[in-house]
Amino acid sequence: MSKKEYVIARLVVKGKRFEVLVDPEKAYRFKEGEKISIEEVVVGDYIYKDAKKGLKASPSELQEVFGTEDVYKISAEIVKHGELQLTTEQRRKLLEMKRKQIVYHIAKSAIDPKTKTPIPPSRIEKAMEEARVSIDLYKSVEEQVPEIVKAISKVIPIRIAKALVEISVPAEYASKVAGQIMKLGEVKKSNWLADGSLIVQIEIPAGMQSELIDKVNELTKGNASVKVLSVV
Repeated sequence: MSKKEYVIARLVVKGKRFEVLVDPEKAYRFKEGEKISIEEVVVGDYIYKDAKKGLKASPSELQEVFGTEDVYKISAEIVKHGELQLTTEQRRKLLEMKRKQIVYHIAKSAIDPKTKTPIPPSRIEKAMEEARVSIDLYKSVEEQVPEIVKAISKVIPIRIAKALVEISVPAEYASKVAGQIMKLGEVKKSNWLADGSLIVQIEIPAGMQSELIDKVNELTKGNASVKVLSVV
């Protein structure tokens, strides 16, 4: 990575400024809560008072403010709670990443209330454009989804819902795939039959019905049956 691709993460604590050089995309992913090592995020092993001027924070200042001199622990605090000094292009790329995360989240959770069927991500993305939805780079996906769904509901019929699905797995596959089947959603009921087959009822985000069916077919080579019992 060239020096130009580094950005500054900045945090002001007790009126004092602390900065660290970071990889912009990795720093953003770390800030979003992704499991990524802070060692991968930071560039170099210094905490600065002013990175552009090369002014480093003293060990005594770090100890006083953060209670430690550990560069990585302090860097993690700066990245998590501070601001990333992004270029316009970097910000555009990260906003596009956040937009895709939001579209996926809505697509897996929402249905058309008239047909009770999932809404394709492309239709959700188009509705967001038509509703002129603004994405906040630093708000979590979960925080933004309710307002975004409300905004696009003026453009397309949409509702966040859950589906109750019954999966019937024949005996030859049941014992092998039961654990994986149970992880596909919230198990509401399960029943092992005398012949060794398994019937499981699980609740999933309503938009994930097709994904669930594909996964069950993959696990059982198409020999299981999937029935949607209700969508609420």
